[in-house]
Formats: sequence, C-alpha cells, structure tokens
Amino acid sequence: MHDRERQTTARLDRVLAQRIRPALYPLRNPLTVTAWHAPGEPVAVDHAFAADYTPFEPGTPWGPPWSTTWLHLTGAVPADWAGRHVDVLVDLGFTDSWPGFQAEGLAFDALGVPVKGIAPRNHHVPVAAVAAGGEAIDLFVEAAANPMPMPGFRAWPPSPLGDRATAGTEPLYRFAGAEVAVRDEAVWHLLHDLEVLSQLGGQLPPGQRRAEIWYAVGRALDALDLHAVNATAQAARDVLAPVLARPAHSSAHRVSAVGHAHIDTAWLWPLRETVRKAARTFATVTQLATEYPELVFAASQAQQYAWIRERRPQLWQRIAKAVADGAFVPVGGMWVESDTNLPGGEALARQLIHGKRFFLEAFGVETREVWLPDSFGYSPALPQLARLAGNDWFLTQKLSWSAVNRIPHSTFWWEGIDGTRLFTHMPPVDTYNAELTAAELNRAETQFADAGPATMSLVPFGYGDGGGGPNRDMLERARRLRDLDGSPAVTIRSPAEFFAAAQEEYADAPVWVGELYLELHRATYTTQAKTKAGNRRSEHLLREAELWAATAARYANAPYPYERLDKVWQQVLTLQFHDILPGSSIAWVNQEAREAYARIQAELEELIADAATELEASAAAVLNAAPHARDEVIVGTVDFPDVVTQPLPDGRYAAWASAPALGVGRLGEYAGRPATATATETGIVLDNGVLRVVVDGDGLITSAVDVHSGREAVAAGQRGNLLQVHPDHPTNWDAWDIDAHYRNTVTDLTTAESVTVRADGPLLAEVEVVRVFGASRITQTYRLAAASPRLDVDTTVDWRESEKVLKAAFPVGVHTDHATAEIQYGHLRRPIHTNTSWDDARFEIWAHRWMHVGEPSYGVAVLNDATYGHDVTRGPGTTTVRLTLVRAPHSPDPHADQDVHRFAYALLPGASVGDAIAEGYRLNLPLRVAAVNPANPPLVASSQPGVVVEAVKLADDRGGDLIVRLYEARGDQAAARLTTGFPLRSATVVDLLERRLTDLVVADDGVDVTLRPFEIRTLRLSA
Repeated sequence: MHDRERQTTARLDRVLAQRIRPALYPLRNPLTVTAWHAPGEPVAVDHAFAADYTPFEPGTPWGPPWSTTWLHLTGAVPADWAGRHVDVLVDLGFTDSWPGFQAEGLAFDALGVPVKGIAPRNHHVPVAAVAAGGEAIDLFVEAAANPMPMPGFRAWPPSPLGDRATAGTEPLYRFAGAEVAVRDEAVWHLLHDLEVLSQLGGQLPPGQRRAEIWYAVGRALDALDLHAVNATAQAARDVLAPVLARPAHSSAHRVSAVGHAHIDTAWLWPLRETVRKAARTFATVTQLATEYPELVFAASQAQQYAWIRERRPQLWQRIAKAVADGAFVPVGGMWVESDTNLPGGEALARQLIHGKRFFLEAFGVETREVWLPDSFGYSPALPQLARLAGNDWFLTQKLSWSAVNRIPHSTFWWEGIDGTRLFTHMPPVDTYNAELTAAELNRAETQFADAGPATMSLVPFGYGDGGGGPNRDMLERARRLRDLDGSPAVTIRSPAEFFAAAQEEYADAPVWVGELYLELHRATYTTQAKTKAGNRRSEHLLREAELWAATAARYANAPYPYERLDKVWQQVLTLQFHDILPGSSIAWVNQEAREAYARIQAELEELIADAATELEASAAAVLNAAPHARDEVIVGTVDFPDVVTQPLPDGRYAAWASAPALGVGRLGEYAGRPATATATETGIVLDNGVLRVVVDGDGLITSAVDVHSGREAVAAGQRGNLLQVHPDHPTNWDAWDIDAHYRNTVTDLTTAESVTVRADGPLLAEVEVVRVFGASRITQTYRLAAASPRLDVDTTVDWRESEKVLKAAFPVGVHTDHATAEIQYGHLRRPIHTNTSWDDARFEIWAHRWMHVGEPSYGVAVLNDATYGHDVTRGPGTTTVRLTLVRAPHSPDPHADQDVHRFAYALLPGASVGDAIAEGYRLNLPLRVAAVNPANPPLVASSQPGVVVEAVKLADDRGGDLIVRLYEARGDQAAARLTTGFPLRSATVVDLLERRLTDLVVADDGVDVTLRPFEIRTLRLSA
C-alpha cells in the first residue's frame, strides 16, 4: 500500500483551517458595544459602571500602554437558537503570540459579578449550554492594554514599555468585535477528534498504529462534505470512533495532568496588574470547572489568593466552593513562589509559615508540597525547612533549562545540608504551561529518566501569566487521551494524589545531595543591586524588631505589634518573588520595590524605637541583635555622653561598646591598643594590634596580616580589593544571565584619583580611595576599628556604565579546592576546580553574608552586607574570591543599576568558619544606641557559639509564649544549654507553624539541646 500520510497531513491542515474551524460557530450576531476609557490607574467596578460610555465599533484603535478600557456588550439570543450551545465571543485585537503577554479582559455580569476572563485562545464567555432563546446579553468587560515589553523569547532588546513614564500614549490594539454565537457540537467534537489523532499520528513511530490513525483520518475527511461541514461532521466522527476507542497499552507511561496557570507575581507587568491577572484566571477556571467537572486546578501563592479575597469577594466565594469541591487545589504552601537562593533562612521559613497558615485558615487545607516550577535554582536548606513546615514533596521544572548538565532523575529524594530528604519530582514534559498535545506527552514519556522502576510523571497544563489557565480545548484532549492506544494514559488529578502514588511506587528513588544549581540565570544574584540591598536590610531589621518587641513585651508588659509585623513580613515576602528580588522585572516593578523597601525600613525603625521606648530609660546603652557577644567600636550620629569618643570626618562619632548576644550593653572606655593609620614608603599602614593592612599608592591592599598567626593573607605578588570591570553581554537574557565569556576581557582599576587618610584612631583608622571609570565614580573607605579582626570596605558607587559588570577581587594566599559559602541556616562547600562539566558550570555562585576559603589551620573570609553574587577561582598557591558588585543590563529594565549604590564588604584574614559566621552577623547587624536599661538580661542565651539563635518573637497564637528558632551553624553536632532571662516554666519543640512536637525538660530556667549538623529547631518557651 502506498504511503499517503504526507498528503493526508497537508489535506487535514487545510480542511481544519478553511472549513472545520470556520464552521465551529455557524451562526453569529454582532453585539452592541460601547466603551469608556478609564483615565490613569484601574478603577473599581461600581465606578466603571457609572461612567459615560460611547459607541465602539470593530476596527477602533484602543489602549495606550498600561491603560484600561471598559466595554459594555448588549444584545439577545435569538429565539430560534433555542436548544443550541451559545457563547459570546470577544476579540480585543488579539495576536497569535502566546496568551498572557498582550491584551486581557475580565467579563462581569450586570450586577458586577466576575464571570470569566478573556484572553487569546480563550475569548468566549458562556451564555448557555442549551439556550432557551431570548436570553438578554448584558456584560461589561474590563480590558487591559498590557504591552509586551520583550518581544520574542530570547535576546530581548531594550524597550521603553516597561515604564509608564516612557511607554508612550499610542494605542496598542484594534478592537476586532464582539458577537453572540452558536457553537456546533458535532463540529466541536470533530475538531478535537482530528487534532488528537493527527497529533498522535505525528508522534508515533512507523507501524500499525500510526498507519491506522492516518488511514482513519483520511476516511473521515472523505466522509466530510466540505460544502456541508455542519451537516456531515457527525458522519466523520463515526469513522474516527473505533480508532479513538482503542485502549492504551498496560505498559503506557502514566501522566497525572494538573490544571495550572503559573502567574508571575510581578515581571513584565507591575504588582497591580498581577491582581487582575489572578482574578481573570481564577474566574475562568471556576467557570470552566462547571463545564468540565473532572478539572483539577492547582494554584500556588497565598498572596494572590489574599488579593482576590480582599478585592473580588464574589469570586472568592466561588474559589472557596471550588476548593471544597476539589476542583481548585491550593498548592505550594508559600506566600509567593519565592526565589530560594537570595532570601535569608528566616525569610524562607516565613514564606512557608505565612503561605501554609493562609491556606489552613482560609480553606482548612494543609498543603503538603513545595511548588516552585520557575525559580532560578534551589537552596539545599529548603528540604529541612519544607519538612519542618509539614511538607513531604517538592516540584520544580526550571532545572531543565540548565545550559550544560541535566540532573539524571525525574523523581528522586533531595537531601539538604542537614540530611533531611524531600521527595522530589521534575516533570519531564519540561514545561509548566502544557497544552496536552501529543508532542508534549511524547516528551514527558521519552524524557522520563526513571522508566523501569517508575511509571508516572506530572504534567501541569494551562496558559500562565494571564493567559487564563486550562481551556476547553485542553480538557477535550484530556478526555480523549485518558485511555488511548499509542499515547501515555492521561488522568486529571491533584498534585497530592500524584505524589502519594509516585512515592508509593518509587519509595527507593535515588538521592540527590545538596544544591539544585541552575546552570543559567546566574546574574540574578546581582542584578538590581538596590533591591538586593533593600531585601538584606529589611530581613535584618525584622529580626531586630521582633527581638526588641518581644523583649519589651516580656520585661515592660508592652503590647506586641502582631499585625504590623505580619504586614511587614508579607510585604518583604512578596518582594522575594522570583522575578522581583532577582532583578529580572521591568523598570516599573523595580522602582516599586525600591519604594516599598524604603517604607518597610521606616516602619521597622519605628517599631524598634517603640520597643526601646517601652523599656526603662537609662543612660545611653547599645542594643545587640546579633547572636554573639560583642566588644567593638560603634558609630553614631551624635556625640555620646560620659565616654571618650572619636570625631569622624563625616560628622559622626565613634565610641567603644560591649554587649551580650541578643541583649543590651553599655558604652565604655577602650583601654587597648589604638587603631592607627601611618604613611610609610610602601603605603599607608592600618594597624590595631590584631590586623595589619598595607594600602599602596594605588589604593590597593598589598598586605593583610592577622597578628595572631603572623601569616600573610594576600597572595604573593598580588593586590587585594582590585576592582575589575568586564563587558557584560549575555547571549540571551540580559537581566538574568552572566555568561562565561565575560571573563575573556577585563579592565583592572589600578589608578586612583586620590588615596587619603581620613581617620587616625584611636578607635577608627580610615583611608579613603576615589576612582573614576568612564562616567562612574567609586569612593571606598578602608576602615579598621580598634581590636577588630576585619578590614571593612565602605563603598559608594555612582554607576553610570552600560552593559558592564563590576567585581572586587581578593587573591588570597591559601591552597584549597573548595570554597565555603554561607547559605540559609548553614553553609555549603562547593568545588572551585573545573574537573567536570558540573564544576565548570558553577563559574558564578551565590552566598549570603560570607565566603570562606582556607586550609585546615588557616582561612580567609570575605564578608558583605548587600550582595550575593561571587566567583572563586584557583591558581598555584592562590585562591581568588571575587564579589560581583553591580551590573548594568539593558532588558527588561533599560537603565538597570545606573544609580548610586552604597554597601560594605570586608576582609577577614586568619578566619575559621566560626569566625566568618560571627563577623558576618556583626557586619549586617550593627550595634544600635538606645536609652534602655542594661540591667535587663537577654531573653535567651546559648552556651555554645555554634548553636545560633536566629529568631526571637512571641507566639503567633498570641498566648504570650516566646518562640525561639535556633540552628547548628558550623556543620558539627553540638550540645548547648539554652537559658532564659526570665523564670522558665515549660519548653516545647514545635514545628515552623508552632505546632507541638515534643516537650523538653526544664531545669534552672534552661533546657539542654543537642543538634545534628545544620539542624534547625524551634522552641516554645512559657514563663
């Protein structure tokens, strides 16, 4: 028999395009359309309904970027359409590009109740499955003229559309019309029969099943009268029925299909638009579930639910009912789909706490999976945090984007730094926006890495980012693919059902240990440096605010600001979304983030001041929120009474202070060796008897010796704090990527405009270095404090470069093959050689407050208070640690990072990992002057420096108990005694949601704890 498959394929394509799809809605009547163009930002529904509308004809241009137009659609279903399926069809001027990245709409009924979203490939509004005839059509559509700032998928050029100030006022769209129409049911089903079979036939290998499918398709086309498609559609379906009835083979791959709509909380649109995208999608999905009761739709991000509850109460009621019915499934248990590299440990914990608690309180649902399909790599601290929050499973898809290596499993146990394991699935379909096409299902099967011992994978299907989620077409495909020969068997079910079945089937899945590093998007550790700094500062201020508010509540019976702290936490958590904190959003989003951090920090400073005021006033004291005791120099804006101070050139004053960990200390007199700055022939020598540093005439560090060991930290023949500028032209995604080829070209900033001694002790010795590069100006102050083991580098960068990256290099004289980076609740050792492709791909890595390199008896740490991106390389006798300070990518924000940046980093020679931990906290949590009573002891104290207290707060149930979260920080099992500054009645180990796990024995106002390496433990302490 001759092969006619190619001819049949071409024939089918033409018939579908020119005959079947046009016959889908054979009867259409135009609706009367009027419009009102809302000035400025979106308005409330009642405001829009009361506006003056004017006629709006098809072909009319509308929608300057980011504007809103309200349409009023009126008409009626003709009486002779009784018994037919009737929809309203609305075309806002859609293009063929992917849904979610162009105009969108939300239809309301005449009472202002949301009906359904309108988007490309989902532009109908249902009227009746079986019309009575005569039904009135009275709909309002809120149409959003969202631009697409980044056309295409890669190599995006700069665009003005991401900023309201530069987006322009020209209309983006041309209204195509609105109609009431009859859907022909036979044609509808024929369309999907043919699409499913032809797609499957295109994926199958040559053989009997493929041949019979194409033969049946050809016969069906023969049965279809192309001049009477509606009259003969059922006859064509009858030809296909036997082929569609063949059941799947018993060995077929099993797909768990989950309705999904990944909605970025901000990205190429601002936060306010995400509120509307979520409303459109959730309205669409809850309506779709009434047509397709088998639908199970999974949605993460408690923040988006909270917006709907606040702003769309009628829609919220529909969601609540759908959740109760099992059609709408909250997943993820996080406040937003957060980045997991950059947020601090306590912030990741609060993501889980606030997310899970919201779903429990709103729906009585406890989510069991962490759902992060799109974040840019995953911290190995996450498995323990997830389990402590009551989660059993983890899902991501993003690692399939890695440029070089692929994790060799689809389903596996992921082991974190403490040994906790989390059952993990990475859908082999390699998308979280599937359409349930045969090509996607074939990919899910062929890329499933665990075939043999395991048989199932998950496929999230639906258009994201405002595209509306699943649509009718996808549900029709799912029905046909439930049990179809040649295809994986598709079952729509919840993520929890999938995970439970997958874990039961594959309990002995392989184990992946450590970081899930994404070999892509490495620049997100650095881009939008002000956002990174705002996040870091806000996290530490939250720590302070909770600690001092709890202290005031315990010792002064002050009211604890539960609501204010919760609100601030939720704002910070929202800004940790995986396109906000990483810096990969449009200018509008970045500007809003900077403004939000300013408000957050002002609010937290007020809360800290309020708590200090509640404590008994006394002479000036100091507050130490760090988990280690301190004897060090403090700098303030006013002169300190009754103590010897050192005036500084910037008008501030330095004084000596001592304070216990987590407690209140005193200002005092310093009697030790002074810090000095002395000009010599070789340079300026900064010396305090603990650390001796030489700064040469170019403003670079030629020597750094910790006096205790006498060992030189700077590698022989090298100079430290060398600022280096590289051209920064990633191949694809500017804000996201830094590609390895950037290293091929470098400019060393070895010339200083000035090198000046600014302070010469006794408490602080300072040298200021000013450099100019292009249009940019960099001012750095080397600061050595009395008795301090570290050299601080206070930095102000007025960065006016374009597509360049600035790094600070410290070549140190240690020989090692690994670097240790602080991460959340611990640290991570990474190889710094390039033995394998996996090692070579980690040419840019992230760290929190410090990076340490060392030999068994000597090490050096580089600390920071604002940045995350680093690279570490090795040479003969040299290991070079570089901080990535600032970039200047062009898209999606054309002027990213071209601003004034202020931050600090520090060199810590002769440091152990324990030293790096303590100094990292000290750099990020400066002592605070306040008029409080130093007689009040710390609320809690740990006897073991390696057992670190990370959070102190009052219990969320408002019972007045103290919550203390601590962890083992050095990677070594540790026993510690935790004591309280108040009479301790009972102590209970609780999970992250503060639910009881076990009771501890209390003795002498304390408890004994033993923690495994990097173990996190939360205690509830009752007075």
